[in-house]
Order: sequence, then structure tokens, then C-alpha cells
Amino acid sequence: MDNLLSSNLPQESKSKWQAISEFFWEMVRVAIISLVIILPVRYFLIQPFYVKGASMEPNFFDHEYLIIDEIGYRFTPPQRGDIVVFKYPKDPKQYFIKRVIGLPGEKIKVQNNAIYVNGTKLNESYLPATTETLLPLRGYGDITLANDEYFLLGDNREQSLDSRIFGPVQRDFIVGRTWIRGWPFNRVTVFDRPNYQ
Repeated sequence: MDNLLSSNLPQESKSKWQAISEFFWEMVRVAIISLVIILPVRYFLIQPFYVKGASMEPNFFDHEYLIIDEIGYRFTPPQRGDIVVFKYPKDPKQYFIKRVIGLPGEKIKVQNNAIYVNGTKLNESYLPATTETLLPLRGYGDITLANDEYFLLGDNREQSLDSRIFGPVQRDFIVGRTWIRGWPFNRVTVFDRPNYQ
């Protein structure tokens, strides 16, 4: 009889433990649901990146925080003017940010501080007028891109390691398109493609 009496907790104490238990399990449920939603978004749809270096100045600066759209290119291919994050072909553990200049099958030429695509000079209104597009360093004058290749350049042409040096980039190396600049707050931007007309 004594044991039976000692195992009975007062009603108030039972409710307190019941409330704590319910709260704990509710938190576990919320955490699991959050992971089920957030992890696929983080790894398959959008991904954050930080800009490192000066190769995209004056349009992107060091330490800016970007959100990359990874799903869009599963339905449509990269387009000219897209700012893309890609794996560096010579070391896929490194990620670069550059602008798509040449598309598969196009002929690219760098001449007289300008880019020519299929013989037509590219009007790059997003670059300062003083930008110098130096000749390719690999010694080629013209490049004809293969069916899965893109010609990528940094906006800061004088300080960019890009397709002029390491050559065209295959589609499989492109991770996604820069969608939003989230930091710093005074430079928050949603990006559209430039008009080359």
C-alpha cells in the first residue's frame, strides 16, 4: 500500500510534466519538418555564396553575399549576360563567379579591347567605358565553342582569371545563376539579364 501511494504524483505535478513533454515533442516535430523543407531548398534549389576577390568589380565587390538559383538551368540553358557561379575546371573544389559571354556553337573573338560574337561586336553596357578587354593570354585569336561550352569573363577584365586564360567552361561545371545580392543591405539587388541591343 505504501508503494502504491508513493508512486502517485499530485495532479499539478503530472500536468507540469505532461506540458514539458508535449512542448519537447512539439519542438522535435518543428525541427524535423523544418529540415525536410530547408535541406532540399538549400542543396537543390538555391545556395548562398560570398564573392571573393575583385574580378567582377564594379558590379560585385569582395564579401558580398549572393543567392544562387540552382534549379533554373535544369529547364533552360544559361543565357548571355547571366552572372554564374561555376566550379573552376582546373580545381572543381573552387567556385568562381563570372558573366556568360559566349554560348555553345558561337565564335568568340577578342580584338581592339572588345568582344566579338559571330563577328558582331558585343555592346557591354554594364562595364565602365574605360574597361580594357585584353587579348586572350592562351595565344588564340578566335574560339569556336563546342555544343556544351560557354565563354565566361569577369567584369573587371584587367584582374580576372577567366575563359581568356583557362578556356571555355563546360555546362556541367556551371552551378547556377546569380539571383539576388542579399548583402550589404544598401546594395540588395534582384538580377536580370542585360540587354545587348
